[in-house]
Amino acid sequence: MFFAIGAVIVFASVIGGYMAPGGHLAVLWQPFEFVIIFGAGIGAYLIANAKPVLAGTGMALGTLLKGPRYNRAAYMELLGVLFALFKLAKSKGDLALESHVENPEESPLFQEFPTFVKDHHGLEFVCDFLRLLTLGTKNAHEVEAIMDQELEVHHGALHAVSGALPTMSDGRPALGIVAAVLGVIHTMGSITEPPEVLGHLIGGALVGTFAGILMWYGLVGPVANSVEQSFNADSSYLTCIKTGIIAHMQGYAPQVSVEFARKTLNSNVRPTFSEVEEMVQNLPSAG
Repeated sequence: MFFAIGAVIVFASVIGGYMAPGGHLAVLWQPFEFVIIFGAGIGAYLIANAKPVLAGTGMALGTLLKGPRYNRAAYMELLGVLFALFKLAKSKGDLALESHVENPEESPLFQEFPTFVKDHHGLEFVCDFLRLLTLGTKNAHEVEAIMDQELEVHHGALHAVSGALPTMSDGRPALGIVAAVLGVIHTMGSITEPPEVLGHLIGGALVGTFAGILMWYGLVGPVANSVEQSFNADSSYLTCIKTGIIAHMQGYAPQVSVEFARKTLNSNVRPTFSEVEEMVQNLPSAG
């Protein structure tokens, strides 16, 4: 929503400010300049990035339109599933988790949390590390080190995508200059034309520089920054899971482990203590 509003403001301000003193909108329509800028930009992006980054770009654009994946309700459900798992483990032992983490799609416990089950990466992260507990792993520090390594790999993959977008945006002004130079070359080939024709050609050449700078500062650069912020917000989801599991391994009660996890969340998505307490009291028991 804010992306659309911001884009409208940017282009309305620039085009409106140009037309207000009498600028002619038709002069700005230079399709071949745009072909040079955008075509070369897309080609350079394909050359510079590996297939996983290119595939992740589509996800990044989806994130741009929808915002961060996890809202307050998603985190509330996450804390609920963590509490249910920790309560089961405390009452019946870590081995009681085995049937749930081995077949989460068929687990009655996980089925109480449909949004969480649909999150493949979050579900896999929880099951993988709880499976270590069912196998007898007891050293919380060793597990935390492995978790940190996995989180680093995950964040690195996201950073590769969010880092590729600024690189593309940095090239827009230069490609705009390329388009402008080619326009000037074309103009020099028509030097014998009357002034009104030359003026139109020179104006068209300058549109390349204008378009490149506008797209960099007004659209692609802000898009890259917005995507990076969304990825950073989403990364706290796995950190929340990690904190809760480590607290459980250190012997804390389910309520305390969930509270540790809750405290890692940003204030805009963090449920209150009383909200979490009321929620966990109403959770169905799972065996």
